[in-house]
Amino acid sequence: MIDKRNKIENEERAVLIGLIQKEQTETQAQEYLDELAFLATTAGAVAVKTFTQKLPHPDSRTFIGRGKLEEIRQYISGKNIRIAIFDDELSGAQINNIEKVLNIKTIDRSDLILDIFARRAKTAQAKAQVELAQYQYILPRLRGMWKHLERLGGGIGTRGPGETEIETDRRIVRDKISLLRKRLAEIDKQAFTQRKERGEFIRVALVGYTNVGKSTLMNVLSKRDVFAENKLFATLDTTTSKVVYDNTPFLLSDTVGFIRKLPHHLVESFKSTLDEVREADILLHVVDISHPQYEEQMAVVNQTLAELGALDKPVITLFNKMDRYQELTFDQWLEESTKQEILNDLYQRWQHETGGRAVFISATGKQNIDQLRQTILQQVRSSYRIRYPYKTNFFYGE
Repeated sequence: MIDKRNKIENEERAVLIGLIQKEQTETQAQEYLDELAFLATTAGAVAVKTFTQKLPHPDSRTFIGRGKLEEIRQYISGKNIRIAIFDDELSGAQINNIEKVLNIKTIDRSDLILDIFARRAKTAQAKAQVELAQYQYILPRLRGMWKHLERLGGGIGTRGPGETEIETDRRIVRDKISLLRKRLAEIDKQAFTQRKERGEFIRVALVGYTNVGKSTLMNVLSKRDVFAENKLFATLDTTTSKVVYDNTPFLLSDTVGFIRKLPHHLVESFKSTLDEVREADILLHVVDISHPQYEEQMAVVNQTLAELGALDKPVITLFNKMDRYQELTFDQWLEESTKQEILNDLYQRWQHETGGRAVFISATGKQNIDQLRQTILQQVRSSYRIRYPYKTNFFYGE
């Protein structure tokens, strides 16, 4: 009983706050906040209430209106709520002003994602990338929130004439950013050498929105035990395996998941990890078709791929979690013929929109995996033929 009471007392209980701006619908805003709640859970927080407000644009001082801020203050009073999480980026001044009213820690979506990345980072490269992104996030916010920054230096010999504490902090952060960039450049050189040493193999990369089942699918396709969990950003580091189908070898990589409103500095920091996507010969775009906003998630992934210059590659779209989709779409009274008609319409639509490059599967239920393997094999062999047109039996399984 004591343990349970201590656990409740130590929970980081949070309120979630979002704006409904003129270009958004209430449904979209709620979907974003649902995702924010999932992010909060992944970070170890417990979301106890959500607040929304309709405004044409954010308030420059407090992001939301003063009346809404007062409503939140009254709600959290005496409720052991420790953190307020906003769904959009806040400036340092806004964070400072909000905390003066609410008197609890205040963070935004970017800070929350950075916290999750920091928890998930395992390798030296991932840790350095996350640390770089954190410092890039902090730097423009120092004026409003420098009191939160841990003192990284100071004392005799570190402060110039007339230099204020915030200027010292800025210099320390800039020096840290420079150092991390140099360290990452060295790691990138090593990673580039390792990629070159993979030689002549065709490379296939799994891409997709976060939590769509990429790691589970990686396990199924490569027969490896890659960490998979029903949380956002379950893995940050790219995992690569050599796979052989019907005497045809290729390299299969699992990459970090994308998400809407992904902080720009985080994308920049993880460019080297995303080199696996840029340098792949074939992309497997994994989609959670059971998600109500799966088409918007597809658009986010395609936009990110476009930013990486990777949309010109052959893409096979894998509509995952078909078992879950059918559970959510069909009730027990629906006739089999009607179910099949709905599924046929779905198949035809996406085969048309992907140019015949769509496969409908369930990674956990291992549905249609044989067809997926054949589809991948055909594309891999086609890529080998294009790369080595004069080698008649090179990796073709012929």
